[in-house]
Parts: sequence; C-alpha cells; structure tokens
Amino acid sequence: MIIMLLDREYKIPSTLNGNINLKVVPGHFATTHSHINFYMDMTTLKMRLSEASEVAKTMAQEYQYSKPIDTIICMDGCEIIGACLAEELQRNGIMSLNTHNTLYVVTPEFDSNGQMIFRDNVRPMVYRKNILLLLASATTGRTIERSLSCIRYYGGIIQGISAIFSATDEIHGEPINHIFGAKDLPDYQTFSPDECPHCKNKEKIDAIVNGFGYSELLF
Repeated sequence: MIIMLLDREYKIPSTLNGNINLKVVPGHFATTHSHINFYMDMTTLKMRLSEASEVAKTMAQEYQYSKPIDTIICMDGCEIIGACLAEELQRNGIMSLNTHNTLYVVTPEFDSNGQMIFRDNVRPMVYRKNILLLLASATTGRTIERSLSCIRYYGGIIQGISAIFSATDEIHGEPINHIFGAKDLPDYQTFSPDECPHCKNKEKIDAIVNGFGYSELLF
C-alpha cells in the first residue's frame, strides 16, 4: 500500500538552493488540526546528512548578519538540521551571548496532555537565551503559536523562526523564514475538518500525517 501513495510523488526544486528538492504527494490527508491536499515528504531532508546540511546552509543565510542566537529549538524531528544549522551559524560568525560561546540545540518534551515543556536541566538553555525556532512545516500556525507561548513562558527571547515549508510568510506577527512557500506549491490548501471539500465529496483520507511522517489508512 505504501507504493500506491509514493507512486504519486514528485519533486519541487528549491529556487534558493538547487541541491534541495521537496517531495510532494497530492491527495487527501489529515493532520492534527486540519485536512490538507498535499503531503510533503521531508524524510530525507531531515534525516540524510547531505540534504540536512544543504537545508541548514540555506537557512543560515537569513541570520548571518542579523540577530544573536544562543539556542535552536527543534520541532518535527529536525535535530540533524538543527545541529548542522548551529555549526553553520558558528562558522559564519553569528553572535552568541552564551558563556561558553557556542550554540545549544534543544528538543522540547511533551507531557501526557500534549503540553510542551522543558525539564529543569534544559531550562538554562532557554531562559534569557536568544531562540531560533526550527520546524519542518508551518501551515495553520497552531504549532508555532503553542511553541512561542511555551518558549516565552520559560523566559526565551524569540529571534527567528525557520521552516522548510511555510504556507505563509508570517504567523501571529512573527516572520517565517522558509525554503519553500505558497509560490512553490500554489495549489496547496488547508481546511478545517468540518469544512474540508474532500470529506464533503466523500473522498477517503489517504493518510494521517504529521511532522514525523505519514500512516496510510487502509480500507
């Protein structure tokens, strides 16, 4: 069944870096908060070192001569990109206010209620630190909203948000630096589950998707 989904896959090359390609699959997909008509497979971009390095190099260009960054907070399984990005920023001479003159790469934890938290041993890497939030994708903005609220609760200072794909250039007043956007995938749409035209047309959901991948629904 996996082959059936991937048979529809095609690649969109980045206009910023010819070594980066976004794999997309048209269809009917359900996320935690919405339904979407394209699934973006970022598996190799996040987990293959050569591709993650290219993503990091491209993202680093947005921060090379701007704000200080102390900590990169990684969402959606972007830890490899985060590590490469930290190295790239240091190589480019990014300002850091850390005592150790280096960057932290942190992944938040989620409790049993889905609340995003940082344990006591990690809090010093967030409190009064300049934070770069790193995500695979930004669509409805709910993940970013929750992340920003949590980071500010723990005393972090938001200095930037980067995503591989973002459906918009700004969410909740914060600019989103992205490699792929709406112009690269103009037919991309997101719907609330109650307003989804695919559901109204009784079209089956191909898969449940999130930042970690997809699970096909078999009927």
